[in-house]
Amino acid sequence: MHTSRRWPVPRWVLGGRAVRRRRPDVSLVVAGDELGFTPVEPPVWMRCLPFAYVAVVLLLEAGLQQEWAVSFFLIALPPIVACAYGPAAVAAFTVFAILLEGVLASTAHHLWENHHVTADIATALVGLLSTVLAAHRVRQARHLVHANSVAEALMRTLLRPVPHQVGRVLAASLYRPSEVGTMVGGDLFDIRVTDSGERAIIGDVRGKGLQAVRAVAAILGSFREAAYEAGDLPTVAARLERRLVLEATEIPDEELFATALLMEYDSLADRVTFTNHGHVEPVLISRGQVKALEGPPVLPLGLGGLAAADGPVAWSHRFARGDVLLLVTDGLAEARDHEGEFYPLVERLRRRFAGRPAPGPAEVVDFLNCDLPRFARGLHDDVAILAIAPHSASA
Repeated sequence: MHTSRRWPVPRWVLGGRAVRRRRPDVSLVVAGDELGFTPVEPPVWMRCLPFAYVAVVLLLEAGLQQEWAVSFFLIALPPIVACAYGPAAVAAFTVFAILLEGVLASTAHHLWENHHVTADIATALVGLLSTVLAAHRVRQARHLVHANSVAEALMRTLLRPVPHQVGRVLAASLYRPSEVGTMVGGDLFDIRVTDSGERAIIGDVRGKGLQAVRAVAAILGSFREAAYEAGDLPTVAARLERRLVLEATEIPDEELFATALLMEYDSLADRVTFTNHGHVEPVLISRGQVKALEGPPVLPLGLGGLAAADGPVAWSHRFARGDVLLLVTDGLAEARDHEGEFYPLVERLRRRFAGRPAPGPAEVVDFLNCDLPRFARGLHDDVAILAIAPHSASA
């Protein structure tokens, strides 16, 4: 039986409003420190370890009396301190260790014996090296914090907040990184109001790190231009295909590709049109029913040249008042429980929304944000979610 728990809100979550428990009518927020990352504090046990170590040494000294030179164990104290504290603390503990060694040696009248003097010198040398190591660790931590802050700022710029209302649809979105404390990932989503209707994209770039971020920037930048131009979804997809192929040439990376789902909403015809480039199928919640929408698949973006057909094929489905369309990345669909089973997205949505009044996009996203951690043992990939509904659904 799975433990019911709610994961803490990640460093930042995107959308129109704040996700709050028992507030399904609101969506997403930039959470946490607006200035960026803060250094990760060492765990409490690590900070307490130096003091516990000294206590153990003193207990051994009292118990073994003069049979063992227990004070020699204090040579290991400076590197233990360096694991959790800065150079000043390491230097202070080094001085303390040398003084304590002297006190313990003097009680046995061995203060000036060669092996005790040698132990003091060894403690001083180990303390010096540990101080240098602690200083280097602190510098590296600051550099990492700065790098993560820059990466987060870049991701904030790329994955811009999705407003609560976009044209003639309501929207809600969520981005949950697989690794807490880092925002460098390959998931992407966006929605735009165009003359052809509301157009959206959700995708997942192969790989991680800055190279994936660069590919995300290329795809989103191309989509934000092509979405406003005249032409159908296959034309937009062809633009993205050419841009990603060019990006793969510039990096270079012959294996660069991205799965993506493009969507266009026509409010006059109550219809939504898709092109699916190897991505997770969209899920429709309509009239108390939940089902995945399947259409003709196409190779992922960047691999279109391998296809024998001329290009992507668009397909449509009814999308009207009371419906909610859910677009997700495979980080959600492939999340596993303790038995290795994949997250049954459609089944969990049916259990929650089937036979009930039409939910709003924010309610669906909030449900997944709470339900996924109850099911999964951990995330091994980033999760991106975009839910939309016709604006009249909330009227």
